[in-house]
Amino acid sequence: MTLIDAAGVFGVLLILIAYAGATAGKLDPKQAPALVLNLAGALLILWSLTVDFNLSAALMEGAWALVAIAGLIRLAVSRRTG
Repeated sequence: MTLIDAAGVFGVLLILIAYAGATAGKLDPKQAPALVLNLAGALLILWSLTVDFNLSAALMEGAWALVAIAGLIRLAVSRRTG
């Protein structure tokens, strides 16, 4: 397994941790820890896709990253105005 493959696998693990944590009620999916796990995971998977590109996977992970970024921006704005 190459470094970039390992990064992609680690990205999958991060997203699964965030999903399992949210499902188990241990992580709030709208809070920074879950959003950061999702963003980091999606970015690592996207990086791995630069070697063996798959359009549907790239679209999914790109959307996943954008949703996480939007959530983090929402949190930052609410902290600044709250």
